[in-house]
Amino acid sequence: MKNALTVVAAVAAALFAQGAFAQASAPTRAEVKAETKAAPKTPAGEATMTPTPGTKSETTRAARKDATKEARKEGALAATGPGAEGSKGEKPIKSTKTRAERKAETKAAVKAGQTTPAGEGTDAPKK
Repeated sequence: MKNALTVVAAVAAALFAQGAFAQASAPTRAEVKAETKAAPKTPAGEATMTPTPGTKSETTRAARKDATKEARKEGALAATGPGAEGSKGEKPIKSTKTRAERKAETKAAVKAGQTTPAGEGTDAPKK
């Protein structure tokens, strides 16, 4: 019990002492007012602003469009959108099998147990 009171008293003394030292080093109100009066003054509304760099483009819209058309013809544009990983001129390969052949293959795979049951795949929703 005595140890706890001693620790609490020490912490309280440290906090109060720290506040007293902080106030002793701060300038008085009169000193702050004197500094403000001595500071150079600029009339209201006449302060010099630093100029901001222009954000407008130096090229016209038509010139940008022409440059984009040329880049598209050369194939220099980066692919965008959901299918961006594939090459631009690549088309999906058409199947040579008929629908009936595909259905027959799927039916055979289901009978052989080679397919994953519904809801048990890697992308199945979690409950």
